[in-house]
Amino acid sequence: MAYSLGLTLYNLKMRKAQAPAVPRLARPVGRLIWLHAAGHDSLMQMCGLACRLQDEKGLEVLLTSSEAPPAKSNVIWESPPNDSPADARDFLDHWQPDAAAFAEGDLRPALLHEAHERGIPKLLLDARSPFILKGREGWWPGLIRGLLSEFRAIHAIDESAARALRRAGAPVKAVKVVGRMEYPSATLPCTEAERAEMALLLATRPVWFVSALPEAEEAQVIAAHRTAMKLAHRLLLIVAPKDQARGEILAKQMHEVEGWSVAQRGLEQEPDPEVQVFIADADAEYGLWYRLAPITFLGGSLSEGSLRDPMEAAALGSAIIHGPKSGRFGASLGRLAAAQATALVSSSADLAEALSELLSPDRAARLAQTAWIVASDGAEATDAAVVTLCQLAEETR
Repeated sequence: MAYSLGLTLYNLKMRKAQAPAVPRLARPVGRLIWLHAAGHDSLMQMCGLACRLQDEKGLEVLLTSSEAPPAKSNVIWESPPNDSPADARDFLDHWQPDAAAFAEGDLRPALLHEAHERGIPKLLLDARSPFILKGREGWWPGLIRGLLSEFRAIHAIDESAARALRRAGAPVKAVKVVGRMEYPSATLPCTEAERAEMALLLATRPVWFVSALPEAEEAQVIAAHRTAMKLAHRLLLIVAPKDQARGEILAKQMHEVEGWSVAQRGLEQEPDPEVQVFIADADAEYGLWYRLAPITFLGGSLSEGSLRDPMEAAALGSAIIHGPKSGRFGASLGRLAAAQATALVSSSADLAEALSELLSPDRAARLAQTAWIVASDGAEATDAAVVTLCQLAEETR
């Protein structure tokens, strides 16, 4: 009874929020699995799940998320519909999914209940503490409990999440602790012949890499390199500016002000033994730099939060240093930090200290190994999601 009241009140408030009609792609023929990602981290994991469902099971996949998936993801993508009864009906009339999976704990009452009314079986993945769609919070008696009761299965990330879900009203038998789903492979490619040639050139030199360095953090990186070279005079800094146009300016500054020997990839120069800074300028070569540098600092994490995916470095065995600004990669950095797989810094002095500590090969290797384990974890949870979704889709035949 409380659930009905809460849902009625929610729908009454949202009925005037109907969004204008949006053009949609045609529904593909055959069985269709609908996946919904709540945020960037779950988006990447849902993309990985979608690939498994397509490649291994031959299923069509619709993905809804507020952020578009990477271009290489071969999924049908659409922004999630407005959470009103009319928009939910329009969305489901068109797509008619055979099964659905929602990530995290982002509950959309109108959409979930309409799916339940149509007999579409639902799975809650990477489940944590549940909440009503952000921006729609309010007094909705029994609503979360009722929505959770409509999921056929709930895969919690850990025991703490499982307890929170049960307290919120999830059926005890539906909740299973399966862990986090795997992060899709962030292993960036590189040409092996070029890597081998560059590694031979670098020989035994200590190397650190700064990815996507914004102008606002150039001074901190320069100061850290200056300090670290007092401990390791052969230290090489490889830096990829966020704005490639800054490469030449940065090279000139480092040479004229710091007196360093600087080489630029864009000028077809090499990091010869006397070179102290190497300016890299091609996004396509990040896989090469992560493989060559035992240490990576995530540019953008000290100032603006516009950093690259930390799992790229983790997957290729580079120890990670980062600042407090995580941007859209908060969940990924949180997982790495929870495993003590990164070094967190908040200033140029901290950066210099962390870099100096990681110049010890043993410490850098331990950090990199832990990060790699985190980046590689989660295959069993993804396997469980694939099995459950296929079983649910079979039930709709």
